[in-house]
Amino acid sequence: MCTRCELLVVSSAASSASRPSAWQPRRAFLLAAAGAALAGPALAQVNVGNASVARNLVPADRIEAAGVQQYGQLLEQARAKRALAGDGNAQLQRLRTIANRLIPFATPWNSRAREWKWEVNLIGSKQVNAFCMPGGKIAFFTGILEQLKLSDDEVAMVMGHEMAHALREHARARMAKSAGTGAALSIGAQLLGLGQMGDLAARAGTQLLTLKFSRSDETEADLVGLELAARAGYDPQASVSLWKKMAAASKNQGGLSFLSTHPSGPDRIQKLEANLPKVEGLYREARRS
Repeated sequence: MCTRCELLVVSSAASSASRPSAWQPRRAFLLAAAGAALAGPALAQVNVGNASVARNLVPADRIEAAGVQQYGQLLEQARAKRALAGDGNAQLQRLRTIANRLIPFATPWNSRAREWKWEVNLIGSKQVNAFCMPGGKIAFFTGILEQLKLSDDEVAMVMGHEMAHALREHARARMAKSAGTGAALSIGAQLLGLGQMGDLAARAGTQLLTLKFSRSDETEADLVGLELAARAGYDPQASVSLWKKMAAASKNQGGLSFLSTHPSGPDRIQKLEANLPKVEGLYREARRS
């Protein structure tokens, strides 16, 4: 019997008071499986498993609010220094065009993304860096575009990677794990309005800019970003050329801002190369359409 049919049988059994309770364990198993499937799109080509359950210790809406607040503060600082690119800036327009192609493929990875007010900005700085805050707030620094001379495909890989961190809620999970269960629950209580919300949001936002993700988070972001970019019609091979550029620039310049929170290495490139065949078909289909 197919899963769909079994679900129908279980539903029918649950609605009838005369049915025996022997179905309950089976029903619970099926509902749990259905819930787990919501952690990632059913038609995903890359395999990254379910999102971390630790993230549930910190309310999503509050961590997103903290991200929006920190993002706004950063933009104000850049504007005060006349470092924030205007809407007519060619590089900013380029970034927003790429984002507009990626964003439609974000929602299957996180249903909350449907409500996010996505935003892309460019900040004039020699820093080789980029990020996406929880809530869909994206920023690139001119240094990463100019020093690495990124192609559109490579920009899409960086952007997809950063979007993936937000979509998979790595910052939310990382804060919970770093604080420990007891402290995380305390943070959650404060975020829900039982403590100093303003102070906590400011501290959470500051952490979001400097947060170092685990190796598994980085791998996950690489693969989800790879698929996002491929579905948007960007060449998956660019993921490999991007990280080769990162590695070369790190050796030549003694370290990059981006690599302080996104460590590079041969294993990273190898994992990307191993997953290229999984998304090549998505890329070709996107190019045809």
